[in-house]
Amino acid sequence: MSSPAEKFLKHVANVTAERSALYGDARTSMAAIATRWSVTLGREITAAQVVLCLLDLKLARLAHDPAHEDSAVDVCGYAALLREVTS
Repeated sequence: MSSPAEKFLKHVANVTAERSALYGDARTSMAAIATRWSVTLGREITAAQVVLCLLDLKLARLAHDPAHEDSAVDVCGYAALLREVTS
């Protein structure tokens, strides 16, 4: 039988796959966001920096409500995406 942590990570993998089907390749998506944020901020932003900022957003939300499952799922998903955009 799977532990609660293993079940949660399987759920994260499913959500990540669903979002990939919905939004496309993470590298492409994060690169597109980086391009937009670079214009907005007036300096070059990398795809990895986008992912790190999104992680910070979700961590701030978890600090407000540590039991919010969607934010916890997103933290795990973004951590996985960080590997994807940096490899």
